[in-house]
Amino acid sequence: MAYVAVKGGERAITNAHNLLAEDRRGDQSIPEIEADQVREQLSLAVDRVMAEGSCYDRDLAALAVKQSRGDIGEAIFLLRAYRTTLARFGVSEAINTRQMRVERRVSAAFKDIPGGQVLGPTFDYTHRLLDFQLMANGETPLERTEQADELLPEQVPNIEDVFAHEDLLEHETAAANENETVPFDLTREPMSFPADRDQRLQSLARGDEGFLLSLAYSTQRGWGGTHPLCGEIRLGEVDVEFIPEELGFPITIGQIMVTECQMISNSRTIGEEPPRYARGYGLTFGHNERKTMSMAIVDRALKNRPAEGEKPEFAAHDEEFVLYHCDNVEASGFVQHLKLPHYVDFQASLQFVRKQREEWAERQAAKEAAE
Repeated sequence: MAYVAVKGGERAITNAHNLLAEDRRGDQSIPEIEADQVREQLSLAVDRVMAEGSCYDRDLAALAVKQSRGDIGEAIFLLRAYRTTLARFGVSEAINTRQMRVERRVSAAFKDIPGGQVLGPTFDYTHRLLDFQLMANGETPLERTEQADELLPEQVPNIEDVFAHEDLLEHETAAANENETVPFDLTREPMSFPADRDQRLQSLARGDEGFLLSLAYSTQRGWGGTHPLCGEIRLGEVDVEFIPEELGFPITIGQIMVTECQMISNSRTIGEEPPRYARGYGLTFGHNERKTMSMAIVDRALKNRPAEGEKPEFAAHDEEFVLYHCDNVEASGFVQHLKLPHYVDFQASLQFVRKQREEWAERQAAKEAAE
């Protein structure tokens, strides 16, 4: 049987694009979904696309979700690609999450955490039953309670403040490049190992939620020896500050919504210091609790990475494995490129297999003749 390349070229690709647009639109008797509807009513999908696309723009993320037909991985790819076309004017100041205007803040470790528990918008206490009223476009009218209208505190202490008086939480070590004026930029600089903390957290923040979730789960089931507690997770708005050259002092240029998580686990002793709780840290754009918690657990696991030259015992402790493979866009692109034309590769492989079969047949014939 002969194997030949199928020819189609530009016309075939154009037709594929037209068919894709037709499938994306669906039944034209049903009103087209607008990007602002995606932004407002599929907000968690939009937030994930912003976080892993590393571009804080709800409108663009909503457009990417619509254009990709809800394929979150493809939407992240679209936003990441657009991001590369944007001019860079400088680096903002580090955000101060202590000054976050919280919408949600809970701790699984402290029932009466200073500042209080703020449940906010969460699926945690829903019954996970399908609401068929939504299918019938008959949403239950929203009812505001007096408690919901209460003003939230402007600022609440974070988990570090709670532990401060007893010094029970491990201190974060300064990055090797702390004196540099420009932080490490994963989008412009190649990865290097061992990775400094800024590189590690950037990689995890852009990493695929599912990949990090699986790694985090593995550490809790014996492949990493970590079963942490959620010291605190918070959702809210923070100010973004920037220092223009002509002014020389920071000004607020906007606000962004972020999710922050600090995991605490097994106390440990470092050198001559007293035992303290170890911790992992996660922070992403938007409302991304599952991702941020997974990120914090994996960050904690990577602190247990083996010394240089030693082989990691578990996948979550292997810094190169985790950071190289957690990127959604790179992983998706490398897997999906396999469905694109590989005709030359296949022809070379085919010739090699045929030659192997000929040699095998000759050996079999010689063996039978000898018998």
